[in-house]
Amino acid sequence: MRVQGAVIREQGQTFAVVVVRPQVIQNTAEAQRSLNGFAPVFGVPVVLMAQDSRGRPTYYGRPDIARFMSSVPLRSIPWREYTIN
Repeated sequence: MRVQGAVIREQGQTFAVVVVRPQVIQNTAEAQRSLNGFAPVFGVPVVLMAQDSRGRPTYYGRPDIARFMSSVPLRSIPWREYTIN
């Protein structure tokens, strides 16, 4: 499986952001399953990010990280593709 994501080091914290479909974030159980699945892959706290039809991001995960990421412009995030087996 391939996912778009980013590992970010900011303010002494390292965490990952993973792009998911909006439906994932809208379903709490599915969002939790995704977080639990991605956490061991990245080895750091993970937040999920989905975009609405206008490209506006919504973050799901640890509230402190999600709040921080909501103030970060998408273009400044170091996105890359990750292959997960």
